[in-house]
Amino acid sequence: MLKRFLILILFSVLIFGGIFGLKFYQLHQEAGQFQPPPPAVVAATEVTQEIWPSALSAVGSLTAIAGVDVSNEVAGKVEAIHFDSGQSVKKGQLLLELDASTDRAELQGLQAEMRLAKVRFERSEKLIGKNFISQSDYDQNHALLDETAAAVHAKRTLIDRKRIRAPFTGELGIRLVNLGQYLTEGSAIVSLQQLDPIYLDFTVPERYLNRLVKGRQVIATVQAYPGREFNGEISAVSPLIDQGTRSVQVRAKLSNSEKLLHPGIFAQIGILSDQELNVLTLPDTAITYNPYGNSVFVIETNEQGLIVQSRQVETGQTRAGRVEIINGLKLGERVVSAGQVKLRNGMPVTLDDKPAPGEREISQ
Repeated sequence: MLKRFLILILFSVLIFGGIFGLKFYQLHQEAGQFQPPPPAVVAATEVTQEIWPSALSAVGSLTAIAGVDVSNEVAGKVEAIHFDSGQSVKKGQLLLELDASTDRAELQGLQAEMRLAKVRFERSEKLIGKNFISQSDYDQNHALLDETAAAVHAKRTLIDRKRIRAPFTGELGIRLVNLGQYLTEGSAIVSLQQLDPIYLDFTVPERYLNRLVKGRQVIATVQAYPGREFNGEISAVSPLIDQGTRSVQVRAKLSNSEKLLHPGIFAQIGILSDQELNVLTLPDTAITYNPYGNSVFVIETNEQGLIVQSRQVETGQTRAGRVEIINGLKLGERVVSAGQVKLRNGMPVTLDDKPAPGEREISQ
């Protein structure tokens, strides 16, 4: 019995030992065949120095020199409308009338009272000189005349306030009221915008503050009129620097005699200068843009060959596909210009013989 048991154990050991030995041999063979992946192939470029005309680029929006929603000061029913939507109007032009029939009737009564008060005062003027009336009666008649005259003036003013006029010369928007409509005080009637000239508001980083001179020429372009430039000049620079963005608010004034530009339009802006700038640049494909800051992969050499390391950079203007490098890189340093998605710090790389796609077009 014991002999059979020992034989069974020995047989089991031989079977399981053979299985484990086979598995170990297979794993050893697979380990011998494993090889690390080849280095990633990337396109490279160098930090170069360029001379750029000193023209700052910015984006902004157009703002009317004067713009209001024309409204009524007093309540009333619309009696007459004297304008059309989109019409050009002059300062003081009558736009709308509210019903003032009751006020005109009351004005006639007040004018009658004023005429009577005037007659009494003129009579008292004659009598006071002959001492036929007391000074108090004379003063009372004088005050009554002033009171009735003031009431007439107030009623005329109220009637005039029911005749809404354009506060300045400009372009009307869409009419918001209809005949017979009752308007409460301050109801919007129509938008009025003065378009010529027109303001252009934009912000510029604080480091360019020394180039923002009142009267300096600016050129604006808008998507509505591709290829067309609108000229103007800086009219004001805010003395306050925004602490959150470290930028300064600038306002330019553009000529708009054709009234092509309208408030709210987005504009690309160039601020001209007679100076030139020496800048370090990279193609825009080399920059990785992130909410927490921009970065590039710098190509370095160690004992194993070429590797990449991520580095934060401060960027400036962008012109013709090139980005200004303000801080973080030196002239001549090599960086990855295409293929950054597959990279990580310390990863070995192989350089492609061809430049990045954007630079190929330039080289051709």
